[in-house]
Amino acid sequence: LPIRLETVDATKDSVMVTGNAAAALGCVYAGATVGAWYPITPATSVMDGFTEYCNRFRIDPETGKKNFCIIQAEDELAAAGMVIGASWMGARAFTPTAGPGISLMTEFMGYAGMAEIPMVLIDAQRAGPSTGMPTKLEQGDLNHSLYGGHGDFPRIVIAPGDVQECFEYTFKAFNYGD
Repeated sequence: LPIRLETVDATKDSVMVTGNAAAALGCVYAGATVGAWYPITPATSVMDGFTEYCNRFRIDPETGKKNFCIIQAEDELAAAGMVIGASWMGARAFTPTAGPGISLMTEFMGYAGMAEIPMVLIDAQRAGPSTGMPTKLEQGDLNHSLYGGHGDFPRIVIAPGDVQECFEYTFKAFNYGD
């Protein structure tokens, strides 16, 4: 990969970045040109980062034309449908969401799998299986991602463990999807 995020040494020049910003940059480096989303905490900052990076790196310097499309959908299901449609037409597309959004996207996850259309879904996982901070913590989003959807089709679920992996694995997710 053309970028490497290094461990921060406060005594030297350094760059600090969140996992969501690193994932957004991974989308740009992977060639994503379409981001469809519905605002949901804690995933909104992925699209904020993607928007910022696209405005910096995806505007033609000669014409000023934007070479990307960012769409705020009316709900999570619509965002997933937009990703599938864009991907079907050859664009590299993604949607960021969190646990409740994944639940609402399950129908389209199944459709994408059965139709063999790449769908990159970034899950900014919460501490538990519901909205807010539950008293019982778990990683239920991973289980839902593995088994959600209708039909028997392969799913690739990648779980980064640090900020560097948020960048690298997001970049790789697009290639794996293809």
